[in-house]
Amino acid sequence: MTGTQQQQALSMASTHGHARIDGTVLIVEDQPAVAKALLLLFDIHGIDAIAVSNPADAEEVIRRGDADAVVQDMNFTPGATGGEQGLALFRTVRAIDPGMPVILLTAWTALETAVQMVKEGAIDYLAKPWSDDKLLAIVGNALTERRGERDVRRSRSALAASVDLSGVVYESTAMHRIVTLALQVAGADVPVLITGPNGTGKEKIADLIQANSRRRKAPFIKVNAGALPDELIESELFGAEAGAFTGSKRLRIGRFETANGGTLFLDEIGNLSSAGQTKLLRVLQNGEFERLGSSDTRRVDVRLLCATNADLAQAVRSGAFREDLFFRLNVIEIHVPPLRERREDVLPIAESFLVAARKSSNRGLRLSADARDALVAYDWPGNIRELQNRIQRATVTAAGDVLSAADLGLSTDRPIAAAPVHGEKEQIENLLREGGGNVSDAAKALGVSRQALYRKMQRLGIVLERRPR
Repeated sequence: MTGTQQQQALSMASTHGHARIDGTVLIVEDQPAVAKALLLLFDIHGIDAIAVSNPADAEEVIRRGDADAVVQDMNFTPGATGGEQGLALFRTVRAIDPGMPVILLTAWTALETAVQMVKEGAIDYLAKPWSDDKLLAIVGNALTERRGERDVRRSRSALAASVDLSGVVYESTAMHRIVTLALQVAGADVPVLITGPNGTGKEKIADLIQANSRRRKAPFIKVNAGALPDELIESELFGAEAGAFTGSKRLRIGRFETANGGTLFLDEIGNLSSAGQTKLLRVLQNGEFERLGSSDTRRVDVRLLCATNADLAQAVRSGAFREDLFFRLNVIEIHVPPLRERREDVLPIAESFLVAARKSSNRGLRLSADARDALVAYDWPGNIRELQNRIQRATVTAAGDVLSAADLGLSTDRPIAAAPVHGEKEQIENLLREGGGNVSDAAKALGVSRQALYRKMQRLGIVLERRPR
């Protein structure tokens, strides 16, 4: 940045008595009067800000890591009206820092472009002249979430240096809470029930618990109950004497005996037969069981970790699952949410798959800007398993080393889900009030993206109450 540009980059310290909000807003605005008005507004309300007048200087600030959110104009040269310059800057910012919150200030002539940018990941747009309250609410919330992400990264780095994360990759505060809980219960040696949809990484959480437990050097045996026929589940778990059932010609040692002294991970526990449930309950109660076809009682010392995508509480109500077993298994429950509820994890997980692909293919594989945006926008019904499959397929079928959204089989213009309409304003206001104004939590509860919720709030006239920090 030149000396003249440095003089144009205005910065103001708070002198108005408001508590400072952690983080710095970068204002990109070519009109000095508008830039000064924004700097004054943010200063009065305890928000640090700097202003530059062109995209080149903005890019330099972003690359230095000196901004935590961007408030940008849509046009930067005289006569420009369509917003193409703003779109180019936005895409540059996203390429440098995919998680950077970007808020758009637009004239009506660039409104269509601004809407497109929100679809691509901008937090929101405000028409000039903007509402101070709405802008402050959006910026304040963006800085709060950005600070939370930084705290998670620091905590994750500290954890990675002191414990075995077992390949768990995350950026979201939701997954950080899950990892922290898993590490807390790892040493407790009690049963843990890991719940969540298919493909969310429940087995990875079991790996993490085992790797940080007192049994980490003992056997760790995994059984997928959902992949076994009902008639084989009991023999798989508890063993069977020769001739115990049709086709059984030799002694079979069960997984509980194999895991003695260590840990048994039982996936899809909801598929366990009634007889298997009874035997499992007995093992949990006193460590005793009999092999199929034998009356000899055997004793084992095994820690049990279970996972399910089923609603076991509903299965208990319907009589399909024993209530006493459910309470034995559910000493600690860890729920792993679907990927669409923790979109901050999508790109880090995708990059981890790319690292493996680079090693195996000896290619410089990377994601294009449109691929990164499409990955974050997609709802991932198959969760991490689907993400891995798409990355693997793209590395094989893509013509070059830069993977596009098309290579991943994803659209760059996916519709954003709508929030429920019944009692909509009241519902959103209640969620925001209960969550202390956290827009991300409210969006998750409604099943919509943060950007979509911001637009709903603007349409319904909902203004966040800014709380002193």
